[in-house]
Amino acid sequence: MDANDLKGKSGLTRLINACKYSRQGILAAWKSEEAFREELTASAILIPVALLLPAPFIYRLAAVSSLLILIIVELLNSGIEACIDRIGPEIHPKSGFAKDVGSAAVLFAIANAVLVWCALLWNAIF
Repeated sequence: MDANDLKGKSGLTRLINACKYSRQGILAAWKSEEAFREELTASAILIPVALLLPAPFIYRLAAVSSLLILIIVELLNSGIEACIDRIGPEIHPKSGFAKDVGSAAVLFAIANAVLVWCALLWNAIF
């Protein structure tokens, strides 16, 4: 498929195609990215926990959102890494920079999720 296959598509057809491509992306990340599998599995466990904890809605919403943000950042980082790897196997400072910055974004998303979850648990327990 190339970009011309998508031209002229609108409305419901475009939405259906977008959902298909998103599904393909999720499945590809699941097959090739261990970190994505770990984060998605943890989220599948933690989201119901967040919804059941006796805490204000805003805390529970923040906890769920922090996990979704982490998954989003991980997917973007995987996409960046795949693009860099496609360019070629040689080491280049800009390639290293792109990969390192993507990794740093994941680190901050993880730190954010941990902080939000600590606040949720603190509020639910105390």
